[in-house]
Amino acid sequence: MQINNRLEALREAVDALRNGGKTLAFVPTMGALHEGHLTLVREAKKLADHVTVSIFVNPRQFGPNEDLDAYPRRLAADAALLEAEGVDLLWAPTVDVMYPQGYATNISVSGLDAVLCGAARPGHFDGVATVVCKLFNQVRPDFALFGEKDWQQLAIIRRMARDLDLSQPHVDRIIGVPTVREADGLAMSSRNQYLSAQEREQAAGLNRAMRKAIASIVGGSSIASALAALKDDVLASGFKSIDYADLRDAATLEELTAYDGRDARLLVAARIGSARLIDNMALA
Repeated sequence: MQINNRLEALREAVDALRNGGKTLAFVPTMGALHEGHLTLVREAKKLADHVTVSIFVNPRQFGPNEDLDAYPRRLAADAALLEAEGVDLLWAPTVDVMYPQGYATNISVSGLDAVLCGAARPGHFDGVATVVCKLFNQVRPDFALFGEKDWQQLAIIRRMARDLDLSQPHVDRIIGVPTVREADGLAMSSRNQYLSAQEREQAAGLNRAMRKAIASIVGGSSIASALAALKDDVLASGFKSIDYADLRDAATLEELTAYDGRDARLLVAARIGSARLIDNMALA
């Protein structure tokens, strides 16, 4: 596996991988890899001849009081995991490569970025859209794969790609991969390692509460009553606060007050210990 951290070397490596008409799939990450990330890699290998993964802890998507400095960084261990999975190329740029002196450009996806996590984290999705667009331009993949756990992020990236007429990748080739979960249902996340043993046990209550709420809504209960019960259940399980618990249109993120059978997602963000955990599930 090649490891590059300079653009000139990346371009040469990508050109070599594409030689002969070979296709390239791309998995952007911030490192601290777990089974969820490796699942994305395995799906990428099914789609294309070669796979590139990026590791970059993007400072532009962290707020002033968030965990940028504490975010886990373990490049050597992550690289070993990726090499074992058969990844061809690891792109690990430094901050000065991604944002050289005088950098002044920002991408904002208006509307989709103002709700859910965007409401609690102003500017976060500007940072996400900007860095992902740059990564797409650098790697020029045929396919890009993202976990569905960050559903709002996936929706924003797809809208950004559509609105900017990106072709590498085209919006139809931005693939969402179902959330990978622990045995007790907790969505895998790099931030789970912030939890104490007790908090980790309590965190499984989020999954149970969400499944209960979905069953209630599908069974005919009002969305308002189901969400109120969900919030009570999440707090009772040990979470200290809830940022949001909404039912929304899966594509537009429009808030739904009645379920009409459309493609919808239940999205929740809640805080336990020092961690802010997010999850979402489709109504089925």
